[in-house]
Amino acid sequence: MDWRDQGILLSSRRHGESAAIIEVFTPEHGRHAGVVRGGASRKMAPVLQPGAQVDVTWRARLEDHIGTYTVEPLRSRAAAMSNRLALSGLMAVCALVLFALPEREAHRTLYRRTETLLDLLDRPDIWPLAYLKWELALLEEMGFGLDLRTCAVLGEKANDLSYVSPRTGRAVSRAGAGEYAERLLLLPPCLLGQGPAPDAEILQGFAVTGHFLRHHLAPHLGDRPLPDARARFIARLAAGFPPG
Repeated sequence: MDWRDQGILLSSRRHGESAAIIEVFTPEHGRHAGVVRGGASRKMAPVLQPGAQVDVTWRARLEDHIGTYTVEPLRSRAAAMSNRLALSGLMAVCALVLFALPEREAHRTLYRRTETLLDLLDRPDIWPLAYLKWELALLEEMGFGLDLRTCAVLGEKANDLSYVSPRTGRAVSRAGAGEYAERLLLLPPCLLGQGPAPDAEILQGFAVTGHFLRHHLAPHLGDRPLPDARARFIARLAAGFPPG
């Protein structure tokens, strides 16, 4: 059994004395693990970094074996290494892909979104909002997408969509919320593609996506806790936002 693909390196861990086990997210083979012989060497260490774009060939005697990888670097996305916010965001993306996606199942649309997102790491002006939109795409891909098109209560498109139902993921207008507003999640304009998307709004957006990752997706995956890398990224983003 063998195949060749390009993808995003998600993780690497030492295996034995000189090898490494890596997981790669590819468009045609999804999240897929394999052994890299010599992967623990100094020569390979700079190549096997999370977020790196790689060309991989996988071989195994049987399809259900872990198999071995031959890895060729394409680009390192080293820009993230010099920016603490971008680096923490990259680690959060890799951790969420590992958390959410089943092994060896293709998710081509999400793969394209992920590659595009990581190629924006050197754009700190747009990276946090792009990452927030990526979390929406991840929820959609996993079957827990939000419906922010119309008011769930009034059944029509409204100009004052202000909340999200924590149960259904549907938008609710200010008029439709009424006395139940305090039970709903705040819907920041940036999730609707409106306005300049300041950091304060983006953080509100992460509260929304975090609710659905934690209370809808995670139970579907055995109720595992969300990766700490996501919380570290959001904390770093919040630390750069002036208090008040």
